[in-house]
Amino acid sequence: MRRLLILAVGMTVLATSACSAPAPPRADAPQAKTPGPVTLPAPAGPHPVGTTALHLTDTSRPDPWDLDADARELKVTLWYPAERRDGQRAPYMTAKEAELLLRGSGTSTAPYDTLSKTRTNAVKDADPTGRGFPLVVLSPGFTKPMSTLTSLAEDLAGRGYVVAGIDHTHESHATTLSDGRIAECLACDSNTDPGFGARLVQGRAADVSFVLDRLTSEWKHSSLIDRSRIAMVGQSIGGAAAVAAMVKDQRIRAGIDMDGTGYARIPKSGLSRPFMFLGSREHVPGGRDTSWDRDWKLLTGWKRWLVLSGAEHQSFTDIPLVADVLGLEPLPGMLPAARGAELTRTYVAAFLDRHLKSQRQPLLEGPSSRYPEVRFCPATCGRS
Repeated sequence: MRRLLILAVGMTVLATSACSAPAPPRADAPQAKTPGPVTLPAPAGPHPVGTTALHLTDTSRPDPWDLDADARELKVTLWYPAERRDGQRAPYMTAKEAELLLRGSGTSTAPYDTLSKTRTNAVKDADPTGRGFPLVVLSPGFTKPMSTLTSLAEDLAGRGYVVAGIDHTHESHATTLSDGRIAECLACDSNTDPGFGARLVQGRAADVSFVLDRLTSEWKHSSLIDRSRIAMVGQSIGGAAAVAAMVKDQRIRAGIDMDGTGYARIPKSGLSRPFMFLGSREHVPGGRDTSWDRDWKLLTGWKRWLVLSGAEHQSFTDIPLVADVLGLEPLPGMLPAARGAELTRTYVAAFLDRHLKSQRQPLLEGPSSRYPEVRFCPATCGRS
């Protein structure tokens, strides 16, 4: 019997700085019967949500993974408050991207185009509305495309944020570039090299700074963004990259690491801007991953360390939401997919509302009877 843990491992945890080996190519897609397409949970905020994709090229540096590329190409997906709710919904991913993701993750119980049928809430290329919204940069886990954080991105845009999700080229199984080429995971060939995790997060920090430069100056809708209110949120290695980006770029006022091992190093002088850890039981104090114990001492500003009971590495992504159509079953005692998405969206939004909108958030002051799964560490958070 296949369980969701298979996908969690196959889609790369990077907690041990290792990338799962891609499954051998198959001539034909599997023909297992699956339920109908998934519709992602609706955004909680009052704003209709639009989305568009930008293709940006950083000519100041070569691609760190493709030795034949003398420039770094990036795909950036933007979600934002839109004028209207009606219009064509944006695709979740293309059929080819879905195929490469499932092949690369070793998941083969569903037809390879299954994930491309997932239904989103954002309207493709919708006209934006308003101006001066806070900006949130999102960075996904290693080998995963940005689309696996779509539910969180849509929710934040509905609450009044501009969200910039970065597909870090050659670090996921499939990124479609501006000319239609699909960049595959070249970084997977190097994932056992010494210092790989540190190299990865430093490259992502450079990606983030470049994207901020372009979005705040050259994007035709740059007036949507308040340059003084920028945060970064990442899952897995994307969470570690949030630390690296904050150390590198003072424009990022606040950050969240969702279940990511701390490959970025905080200077001994500390990091004084607001930061939150949001993770699974792997990251309880003294647990299997001790990088948060180390970094907690170096966070010298406002900080929180939250662990969700029953969460696993992918609980902070869309993966549990689509697990059923992939023929995967949850582990016993695992946080239900819809509840995991609700908790992630609620606590990420509360953090951002507090630090980018200056809104008081009692939810972040201590345990809540409404959300008993959330434990505040280190004081009230044991290993059990």
